[in-house]
Amino acid sequence: MRIRQIFVSAGHNYFGHHGQAPDDHPPIAVERIECIAGRGIRGDRFYDFSEDYKGQITFFSAEVFESLARTLNVPSKSAGVLRRNVIVSGVDLNALIGKEFELQGVRFRGTAHCKPCHWLNQAFAEGTEQFLKDNGGLRAQILTDGTIAVGEAELLILPKQDHTKKTKSVAS
Repeated sequence: MRIRQIFVSAGHNYFGHHGQAPDDHPPIAVERIECIAGRGIRGDRFYDFSEDYKGQITFFSAEVFESLARTLNVPSKSAGVLRRNVIVSGVDLNALIGKEFELQGVRFRGTAHCKPCHWLNQAFAEGTEQFLKDNGGLRAQILTDGTIAVGEAELLILPKQDHTKKTKSVAS
């Protein structure tokens, strides 16, 4: 698999703006991001958004983006307008829902499909929301601190962890 592009944005353009005009916080392409366990991407709009937030980081398929751009005849826009953080190739993101995985030494938990919203029709082109109905990307939680960068990335699917078990300390 390959990490093709990474985007962050300091603020929300659409999230929380229902019925209002979008804000103007452009996606910024970066070469690497600092992932902080349980908090998100340092410098991104969802950093410390809420406890256990399912979308601390989002992933999107470069292959899906290329197909979207071809189908809707929009060759000049960047994948960044879709407001996903990490654009990857060579992986089925939907297969990572409910799985723990590792990229470049950072662990993640795939939490949900990143359902496309109606504003995508405005941000990219009319028909985008429908096109991305089952391929809107992956929301994930960050489980360990670390940095990920544009480039090759071995995807490791990790054994399922039981995060509900508590260990007892035994006093001697």
